Amino acid sequence: MAGMNSTASQSSRVVAVTGAGTGIGRATARAFAHEGAHVVAIGRRPGPLAETAAGYDRITPLAADITAEGEPDRIVRAVLGAHGRLDVLVNNAGIVRGGSLGALTPDLIAAQLATNLVAPALLAQAALPALETSGGVIVNVTTSVGQRAWPGNAVYAATKTALELLTRSWAVELAPRGIRVVAVAPGAIDTPIGEHQGLTPERRAAVRKWQLAHTPLGRIGRPEDVAWAITGLAAPAASFVTGVVLPVDGGAVVA
Repeated sequence: MAGMNSTASQSSRVVAVTGAGTGIGRATARAFAHEGAHVVAIGRRPGPLAETAAGYDRITPLAADITAEGEPDRIVRAVLGAHGRLDVLVNNAGIVRGGSLGALTPDLIAAQLATNLVAPALLAQAALPALETSGGVIVNVTTSVGQRAWPGNAVYAATKTALELLTRSWAVELAPRGIRVVAVAPGAIDTPIGEHQGLTPERRAAVRKWQLAHTPLGRIGRPEDVAWAITGLAAPAASFVTGVVLPVDGGAVVA
C-alpha cells in the first residue's frame, strides 16, 4: 500500500466517520484531517467527540445515535449541509456484548445487530446518492477474529463477519455506480472496547495475555495502525481496489 497516503490526494475530500469518539474512530478522523480532508466525526457522546476534534479545525463533531430511527438520513443531510459533498463513509462504530450461547438474551443480540450491522447498512444506503456523485468509497470496519472461533463473543464476531459479506456484495453491486467498497479487519488493538464492554481490569488483562499469545508480531496494535489502512484503502490512489477485507492484526488470522 505504499504511496496510498498522499496528503494531496485526500485534500478537500469530505469524510464521515462513525464511532469517532475514541479508539480507531478517533485515530481515523485525525488521520484524514491531517491529510487535508474535512471530517465529520460521529458518535453518541459529545464530550469524547470534542476531544477528537480538539486541535483539528477540519474535524466537525456530530452527536448522533446511528441506531435511532431516521438518524442515517439526518447524518447525511448534516454532512451535505456543512460541506456540500461526501466522498468517504467509514462505518467504524461497533459494540461488544459478550455472552455464551446459554447466556444470550434478545436484547443482547438485538443491540449488537442494530449497531454493528443494521446501522452501517442504513447509513450506506442513505449516503448512496452523495457517494455516487463523488465517486466515493465505503470503508467498513470488521474484525479479523470473525474468521476464527471466538467463544463468548460469537454474536459480535457474527455481525462483523456479516458486514464483510456485505462489503463484498456491495463492491459488486455498486461498482457500476462508481462506488468502491472495502473493509479493514482489526485484530487486537489498544482501544477502550474492554472498558465499554464492562470487563474488570483482571479480565481485560487476561484477554490481552491471550491476544498477545495469538499475535505473531508479539504486540497489541495501535488505533493509528488501523487508521493507516483505512485512509490508504480510501485514497484515490487505491482506485482499482474494491471488495477486499484487509486484516490489520499482527498476523493473528494466519497463525
